[in-house]
Amino acid sequence: MTTSAAPASRLGAVMGVLRILGALLLLGLAWIHWYLWQQGYDSIDLIGPAFLASVVLGVGGALLVLVSPLRFLPIAAVLGALLCVGTLGALIVSTTVGLFGFKESMAAQLWWESLWVEAAGFVVLVALAAVASRRERLT
Repeated sequence: MTTSAAPASRLGAVMGVLRILGALLLLGLAWIHWYLWQQGYDSIDLIGPAFLASVVLGVGGALLVLVSPLRFLPIAAVLGALLCVGTLGALIVSTTVGLFGFKESMAAQLWWESLWVEAAGFVVLVALAAVASRRERLT
């Protein structure tokens, strides 16, 4: 026998896991940018301030994903996903054609980690937005 509470309960559990994982991936994005900023990226014009902005936005996004009430959670998750896809896009552009006069290399420190954290963050946060939207409709 299925009740309407059962799907909402399952979605709630999935949403909780996605919420925590999404927040951790945003914190990972922030940590990578903070670490690299300290390792010399702070002195690169426009890139240094962008890395610092990524730190602030990553930490803020993680907090927003963790504490947003259900009705605002899809928005918070989409904002986090946009940060992830934006930093991922900047990584790829800086590696291929250069960004603001700076050309990155795939051999750079934490390049691959950045790629995977940002890609995973995007996927997890888009899934969180979808699950949270569905759960909100069921409650």
